[in-house]
Amino acid sequence: MKIMLKDGSVKEYGESKSIYDIALDISEGLARAACCAKVDGKVVDLRTVLDSDCELTICTARDEEGLATIRHTASHVLAEAVKNLFPDAKLTIGPSIDTGFYYDFDHAPFSREDLDALEAEMKKIIKKGAKLEKFTLPRAEAIQYMEEKGEPYKVELISDLPEDAEISFYSQEDFVDLCAGPHLMSTKGIKAFKLTSSSMAYWRGDSSKASLQRIYGTAYNTREDLEAHLARMEDAKRRDHNRLGREMDLFTTVDVIGQGLPLFTPRGTRMIMKLQRWIEDLEDREWGYMRTRTPLMAKSDLYKISGHWDHYKDGMFVFGDEENDKEVYALRPMTCPFQYYVFKNSQKSYRDLPCRYSETSTLFRNEDSGEMHGLTRVRQFTITEGHLIVRPDQMVEEFKGCLALAKYCLETLGVEEDVTYHLSKWDPDDREKYIGEPQVWEETQQHMRDIMNELQIPYVEDVGEAAFYGPKIDINAKNVYGKEDTMITIQWDALLAEQFDMYYIDQNGDKVRPYIIHRTSMGCYERTLAWLIEKYAGLFPTWLCPEQVRIIPISDKYHDYAAQVEKQLKAACIRCSVDQRSEKMGYKIRDARLNRVPYMLVVGAKEQEEGVVSVRSRYLGDEGQKPLDAFISELCEEIRTKKIRKIEVEEQK
Repeated sequence: MKIMLKDGSVKEYGESKSIYDIALDISEGLARAACCAKVDGKVVDLRTVLDSDCELTICTARDEEGLATIRHTASHVLAEAVKNLFPDAKLTIGPSIDTGFYYDFDHAPFSREDLDALEAEMKKIIKKGAKLEKFTLPRAEAIQYMEEKGEPYKVELISDLPEDAEISFYSQEDFVDLCAGPHLMSTKGIKAFKLTSSSMAYWRGDSSKASLQRIYGTAYNTREDLEAHLARMEDAKRRDHNRLGREMDLFTTVDVIGQGLPLFTPRGTRMIMKLQRWIEDLEDREWGYMRTRTPLMAKSDLYKISGHWDHYKDGMFVFGDEENDKEVYALRPMTCPFQYYVFKNSQKSYRDLPCRYSETSTLFRNEDSGEMHGLTRVRQFTITEGHLIVRPDQMVEEFKGCLALAKYCLETLGVEEDVTYHLSKWDPDDREKYIGEPQVWEETQQHMRDIMNELQIPYVEDVGEAAFYGPKIDINAKNVYGKEDTMITIQWDALLAEQFDMYYIDQNGDKVRPYIIHRTSMGCYERTLAWLIEKYAGLFPTWLCPEQVRIIPISDKYHDYAAQVEKQLKAACIRCSVDQRSEKMGYKIRDARLNRVPYMLVVGAKEQEEGVVSVRSRYLGDEGQKPLDAFISELCEEIRTKKIRKIEVEEQK
């Protein structure tokens, strides 16, 4: 057989060989470093035996697949350690993830002391260097095997597999776990690891199922890489919007109000209002949108026409019972069908299109309680929603316009380099999930490819991520912990106009179905605020800051002058306050920094006499004295242009 390697060279063998033996044949160093392999692009175990021609890439810890294998093996070592120290714990699943690995156990909560003890136990297991051996059993024997071990969750997993399946296990001495692999050849391949935290999780992510305890960890090939990762995680904790947003008094949550229902304080509300006014003015004045205002709920009849009742009912808040109540209502999870009826309110001709409708829409989605997190996953949220009803010949240019508006918003917020673009497609093997004919889906997706290629926007394609009525471009960003969320969506819809009997009159006097673009310009205000908190660690661009200037009189004698300065700043629509507390100057300055106020104006005798202010900023530190009018003029220009200034002062970083 001929084995083509990554560098294009070919190895020939007259008999079957395991991938590990091939690595050993190439070099002992490669065999020692090898973690897993890819055969014709598929990730496999080093124990895999090759018996025919193929392309082979041997993966080390420098490869994504190799690092994932190290972490997956570390999760098994963790499971063994838990069984050693807590024999009553029941095993569930333990995958590798982007930032490390986790394992879920049916057990009481684990303390930090428990994690420290488990780390010590894991080090003992790794030091032994037990080989990991793979074996398989028929399904019935596998079920019996795990029943004898008293592992009900493993039994459930095996029971869900086909009856003729061969079930694979990995053993490391006496410990055995159900697993498809791949794994390292021995536990000694785990060079550096750390258990980072524990939390509650639900079995199979379902809140109606058992409550489990999840232990998170990470693993790297070197101690240096591990320490660098832990430093990044410390920075992530520092930037975490769920902590920092509360610390900055931007939002809070209350148990008696409910999960996923944040309360915005005056400071957080100022930021939301600033974003909202910017977007509304931008869309209305510069991009030709017409604003609508529509109800927060509707009868089930509306959602049955749109298809949401059949495809999305479980994600909606429904009032009433279809069997017993004359009318059943639901809070809206989207605005599109409401705006369709605004379009249908009067007859449109081809000259009236495109109709660009936009709305600051409050929406409601019945997210699972286990998915709630800060401002990124909530049950009530407000979105910069819009729908463009267009002629088919206008569709491409209007879609490009939606992309351009989204990119402008990202650039203004300073986050354009942090996003990835995804073409979210339908899954032809899951026809029940979607409406419309395959030809329409394929043509629509090709149009979107052509647009992205023409605009030279890099993107990836995701199968099965489309909405039930059309493909979309999702603009995604990762939070500080590496989890990816969709920030902006632009969707091509060639189907719903038919269901809502939408039409316009063309130049021949005929009724024609329009196309529809569903889009957001900036996305969800809550999620965007979370993104900005983490992006800037609370040091927002000045135009967004809830407090832009703090005036600090050096003593009570200068409160009147400070009040005059405040009055002039507020007349220029600058958000400011005066610190009149009887505290030392150093304390007041530190407090302003902790509150992340971009500018401090210190005023005393000289400032009052000359009509100036002493400026301290987070950008340059002590900027010296400036005439008040000059400072106001400079600051208003910074706010007007939404300038993002570089922070150059070390103490502010």
